[in-house]
Amino acid sequence: MDLASIASGFLSWSHEIAGTWGYLGIFFVNLIGSATVIFPIPAFIVVFIFGSILNPWLVGISAAIGATIGELTGYAVGLGGKKVIDKKHKELLKKANKWMEKYKAFVVIAVFAATPLPDDVLGILCGAIKYDIKKFFVASLIGKLVMNISLALGGYFGAQWLLAFFGG
Repeated sequence: MDLASIASGFLSWSHEIAGTWGYLGIFFVNLIGSATVIFPIPAFIVVFIFGSILNPWLVGISAAIGATIGELTGYAVGLGGKKVIDKKHKELLKKANKWMEKYKAFVVIAVFAATPLPDDVLGILCGAIKYDIKKFFVASLIGKLVMNISLALGGYFGAQWLLAFFGG
């Protein structure tokens, strides 16, 4: 099974779940999509599509909460693998911890969560250096709110524009 067929299967499943369960389905789809560490699953497409069908603000909020909870998987991997990571990359972790302190980790986490940057890797790092989980969660939530509300509004206005453009 290749990556394209997995992504296609996920999109079919997620469309069915979100269509059936509405906001709760969108929450669940984004939780699953963000819980996959490193492996990208295109849950953002569901946010865009359902932003044009349901209230885009509620779609964005539902998706953001689900995605933020899903991001805790990466944090848990880093926390659980701390001993292994520490043995092989102790100096690297020290440098990363200093870098996180210097560049205000909260802002860095929020920016990564609000963009397509690899926030899974950052979550693993935060778990490995035992960054405060509450701060990690809040920073991730802020970023995920920005990203998912933007995607849902993009779907809402994009679909409206296309319908107006094509006379639908």
